[in-house]
Parts: sequence; structure tokens; C-alpha cells
Amino acid sequence: MAKNIQSLERAAAMLRLLAGGERRLGLSDIASSLGLAKGTAHGILRTLQLEGFVEQDAASGRYQLGAELLRLGNSYLDVHELRARALVWTDDLARSSGESVHLGVLHQHGVLIVHHVFRPDDSRQVLEVGAMQPLHSTALGKVLSAYDPVAHSEVLEAERRAFTARTVTATDEFEAMLDLIRAQGWAADAEETWEGVAAVAAPVHDRRRMPVGAVAVTGAVERVAPGGALRPELIAAVRDCARAVSRDLGAGRF
Repeated sequence: MAKNIQSLERAAAMLRLLAGGERRLGLSDIASSLGLAKGTAHGILRTLQLEGFVEQDAASGRYQLGAELLRLGNSYLDVHELRARALVWTDDLARSSGESVHLGVLHQHGVLIVHHVFRPDDSRQVLEVGAMQPLHSTALGKVLSAYDPVAHSEVLEAERRAFTARTVTATDEFEAMLDLIRAQGWAADAEETWEGVAAVAAPVHDRRRMPVGAVAVTGAVERVAPGGALRPELIAAVRDCARAVSRDLGAGRF
């Protein structure tokens, strides 16, 4: 069994201590509560402070939880709510389309799959929840890159690898593609990431009308885009699903 990392355990204990009881604690209070030497406690606090997880009051010198923890907590809650709101709609989309449905969010310069509804047949399938997809070549990633300013910056700064001969990598061509996605309201990936696989995706917005994720139908290219053209009913179904989830998140009509 792998050993726990003591410094991380101490940092976690420190954050829990600051999260309960008094709003602010001094160095001595923290060190004595955790059974640590003042020097050790100060070193951990200093690191947490530099990362934004802890803040120090300039007047009293006491410590409290930092804004970065709030941001991470809100991110978790946002994803949790997004997935909860999308469950029924993505199930309906998989059933009506006959294909797999993915729900993805921006995460670490890529797309994190937070929900996956299997294709409704008896074929063997692998759960993709937790998998990462590239921003520049997948339908989910391109939708996020088109609508989310953070994703847009990240995808332009990153190396855009050519996964297949169809992958768009040149900056001008990629930007033109994002303009088209914004104009039409959806994105496609026809063998741009994986040979034989096609997808169509649409953005999901929250009550602030900010893009918080995207939903996509994914399947064999001969079913999703027979003859090289995406099935219009799939595009309409994906957009309807994304709008429904957005409405449930408080975005109103789009």
C-alpha cells in the first residue's frame, strides 16, 4: 500500500481546522491544535497562502480560508448541478438518437466528460466519465472554444495536434471554424479526432448566460454523418437537449 504524504495530510488538516470554529486563527493556535512546531505550521500556511487557499489578515496576522477554495467549491457545485439537470434530457437524447451522449466541461486545457449515456443497444461499450478530450478537434471542445473565452484562449495558446488528416490546426482556419460554430449554434467532428467516429455538439448555458458545458451525440461516422453529411435530425435533437438543460439551469430561452 502506498504511504500517505505527511505534508499533504497536514495541509488538509489545516484547511479543515480553518473551515470550522473561529473565522480566523493565529499561527500559535493552528500549530498547537494540530500538534505541529510553529516553523512547520508556518511553512505549510505560507505555501497554502501562495496558492490562494489561505489568506492572512494584514492587521491581526491571523489566517482564514482563501478565495481559491471558494472558486473550486463553486466549480464542483456547478458541475454537480449541470450533471443533475442534464440526466433526464441526455437519457432522452440517447434514446431518440440511438447513439451515445456525452456531457463535457472545460478542465485543464481540455474537455472533461462528466456524464455519459450509453448507446441504447446491446453492444459492448466503455464508460467515458472522467476521460479527457482535446479542445481543438472534438465537437464538445470546439463548442466550448467558440463560446467560452477561457477555452478560446487556451485552445489558441496550445499546440493543436493533427490526430487525422481532417484535423484543423492552422490558426486562421480554426478561427474561421469557430466563427461558423457561433453563427450556426453547434459544432461537428467528423473523423477529426478518431477515424470512423463522428459527433455533433451544442453549448449549455447557465442563469448568467455563461457557457458551462456542452452536450454531444457521438457514434460511427456512417450513422451520424452518412455520405459525409450530418443527419439534420441529430443536429436539431442535440440543440434541443442543450437548450432544455440551459433552461433548467435558469438560462431562459435561447
